Amino acid sequence: MASAPLSLEASPIAFGTDGWRGVLGVDITVERLLPVAAAAAQELAHAAPQGLTSREVVIGYDRRFLAPELAEAISAAVRGCELVPLLCDSPVPTPACSWAVVERQALGALVITASHNPPEWLGLKIKGPFGGSVEGDFTQRVETRLAAGGITVPIPGRTERFDGMGTYLAGLQAKVDTGALSAGLQRLGLQVIVDPMHGSAAGGLPRLLSDAHNSGHLQEIRSHRDPLFGGNPPEPLAAYLGELIAAVKASTAAGRPAMGIVFDGDGDRIAAVDERGRFCSTQLLMPLFIDHLARAKGLPGAVIKTVSGSDLMQLVAEAQGRTVLEMPVGFKYIASEMLAGEVLVGGEESGGVGFGMHLPERDALFAALLLIEALVEGGQPLGVRIDQLQQQCGGAAAYDRLDLRLADMATRRRLEQRLAQTPPDEVAGAAVQEVITTDGVKLRLGPSHWLMLRFSGTEPLLRLYCEAPSETRVAEVLAWAKALAESV
Repeated sequence: MASAPLSLEASPIAFGTDGWRGVLGVDITVERLLPVAAAAAQELAHAAPQGLTSREVVIGYDRRFLAPELAEAISAAVRGCELVPLLCDSPVPTPACSWAVVERQALGALVITASHNPPEWLGLKIKGPFGGSVEGDFTQRVETRLAAGGITVPIPGRTERFDGMGTYLAGLQAKVDTGALSAGLQRLGLQVIVDPMHGSAAGGLPRLLSDAHNSGHLQEIRSHRDPLFGGNPPEPLAAYLGELIAAVKASTAAGRPAMGIVFDGDGDRIAAVDERGRFCSTQLLMPLFIDHLARAKGLPGAVIKTVSGSDLMQLVAEAQGRTVLEMPVGFKYIASEMLAGEVLVGGEESGGVGFGMHLPERDALFAALLLIEALVEGGQPLGVRIDQLQQQCGGAAAYDRLDLRLADMATRRRLEQRLAQTPPDEVAGAAVQEVITTDGVKLRLGPSHWLMLRFSGTEPLLRLYCEAPSETRVAEVLAWAKALAESV
């Protein structure tokens, strides 16, 4: 989806589902960022659990333009709150900051990143002492502090730095036998091509699987820093992965089956490309994670999916005797369940996956290790494994998402009202069997066949999600939904 036209007027400072983001130089400036960072640091100290005596706040940043400089600037803001900033010495994936918080028992982390947003964006994420994103009540209190004023003056000084990337990778290596994974790739003759999309996860898998990298069974493309991200948002969507898909197809055609793994700009979202060049979002990867962790590893816990997640997730989980919890879209709902009870895996269709054996946080590098582990355990390429799971659980299904920008907020409200009052009883020739309103409006048409319409909370944007028995049917349903939206 193309970026919205740039506004030259700063938007009010407000936290979304995971942080505060905006256009660099308009919404995100040093003058605006410093008080936000100070308010966040103050709230981390105020809300610290009983017994946590640390005064450290971890500060990380991604590879975007001015991200290192702004991370240095907010270190002064943290010092002004009589707290101790601990700055990563290089760009890091956002989960690396969460890992450092837990390992060091710090108050939390402030991360300068705009995640998967377009290149002109930047922002701030806040991580709590538990190693995940703070919840909405926390960010509301940060906004209240900002409105009240009286934020402390930044204090320049020497900031302690640490190897955030190295610390994080060492932690992942302690959880997964990376040597066995490298040996397994060589045994299978499987080529892994990694695309970090110029983001801060670059270099992670080559360091974790150094033997596979040295033997040529793992290679990385688009690994150099490019704040423009090649001209596209660093979001793991098929439209932005032409180079990766071409490389995977070429390797397979040459007799060496390949798999692509892609990360978003700050390394918390994952997607893959199978040996045939098929894009595999977490709609297809989550069932594989469920099967591997429950069947092959025998790990305990429930499965959490969002309402936009594929039916295959539920079918595979039920086949393994696991409870399935369906939540609204947004990883914060998954993380909340991970903190409250025993969870095997939780994931959303946009690429965020968390594991009960790890952090209550999306972590793409850890997910990549488990994906490779699943393929090594099964002894088959990615596409073959996914197809087998689909056949075992009721047949193949296709999925796609369309983001539709509406004319204005008034149009959005009219369409939202129409769907709430008189939801369709038929979609593209198929009768609606059930209307689900957990998040937006989901119209169930049959097994692995549904359409979901969900509005952005902040802009005239409608997201259309569809799962159907074939790609042709998915296209038909999405075209029908687009026509419906444009008729209002």
